[in-house]
Amino acid sequence: MREIPVDLPSEIVPLSWLIGVWEGTGVIDYPIGDEKVSREFGQRVSFSHDGLNYLSYSAFSWLVGDDDHADEPLTAETGYWRLERPREDGDVGPGMLPGRGPVPATDVEAVEKLRRPSGGFPIEVSLVHPDGVSELYLGEVNGPRIDIGTDAVMRSAGAKSYSAATRMYGLVDGHLLWAWDIAALGQELRSHASARLAKVD
Repeated sequence: MREIPVDLPSEIVPLSWLIGVWEGTGVIDYPIGDEKVSREFGQRVSFSHDGLNYLSYSAFSWLVGDDDHADEPLTAETGYWRLERPREDGDVGPGMLPGRGPVPATDVEAVEKLRRPSGGFPIEVSLVHPDGVSELYLGEVNGPRIDIGTDAVMRSAGAKSYSAATRMYGLVDGHLLWAWDIAALGQELRSHASARLAKVD
């Protein structure tokens, strides 16, 4: 049974099952040229909120060692998850400008108007990677499942080739499962990594 914290802004409620710290392992499986990278990794993911209408997200991953090698830090990412809707005068921004007028989508009825015919809610996810890649994902949260795909990918001049991605997240038997497909290094969109994480707080 999922518990929804009582202090959440209404816009976060459809994403509330993500809140917490999750940790577990997964597998990277992706070809690079004539070779195939296949490695086990560990990951710690955090979804939190600060009273505003979005979730803060961070993830840290490491390669799992064996009898001869210790665990090795791999990468991290950080970002924000929110329901997708047009920003209005009452919303904060751009920058640090305070909103003017009533804050939109502050009750269940207003949030319910965002629901799609499919039964889910539109979401947007902004992620930043330390290797010079930033992504904007659009998609849908429908109950305990999220499907998102990149609407935009921005790379620094020195970043490796990376052009698109899709991700799926789901809550299954109390675990957070995710799968990530990428189009990178000149290849079409294909399976890249997946993991199963357990809640640790």
